[in-house]
Amino acid sequence: MSQNPYLLAADNPQALVTLLQENPSLASGQDEHGYSLVHAATSYSHLDLIRSLVRDFNVPVDLRDEDGETALFVAESVDAARILVEELGLNAGLKNDEGVTAREKIEAEGEWPELAQYLSGVGAESAKPNGSTNGDSSSGMELPPAPDGLKITVGTMNEAETGEQQPDPEFRRRIEELAARTDLETPEGQADLRRLVEDAITREGLSEERSVRTRQE
Repeated sequence: MSQNPYLLAADNPQALVTLLQENPSLASGQDEHGYSLVHAATSYSHLDLIRSLVRDFNVPVDLRDEDGETALFVAESVDAARILVEELGLNAGLKNDEGVTAREKIEAEGEWPELAQYLSGVGAESAKPNGSTNGDSSSGMELPPAPDGLKITVGTMNEAETGEQQPDPEFRRRIEELAARTDLETPEGQADLRRLVEDAITREGLSEERSVRTRQE
């Protein structure tokens, strides 16, 4: 009896990999509803299987089912979603045939709040053209626009670059600590970046006010 690859994707990932090594053409197959092995592996949070299907068997990470939904729409864990988006490059802003993103569908269903929160931090940015950093406010992670003349760069600092206006030690520490982090794409990282931007805007406003007062005097 032939083994059903979709059942193996749910219950026995290693057996599926063995089957695919013998029959690689099965890897990109889809059932009558367009459901793929990537969808199945994602739904059951078999993380190594997700990676193997895309990297080892060249299954398109953005494979869609009959409703135009990628595997991200059936994710039930943040770890599975993170692999699809951050490791394998799936665009989290892709919409299904109803014009709904994975985040919007998961939020509407209300079953996986942590997953919805994670996608709120990556979905809007993935959907923006040309890597823009200002998305729609529904994502909840939009950074405030900087005033004219204020440039904010996340990176390490030295005295030659900062010139006469030296940041206080605490603010400098925060900038360098943020620059060293590897989780800026997570909701927590985005929230910390937002706070840093807002503080920078506030500091710039205070600096300009002091400068105006000095010239007036």
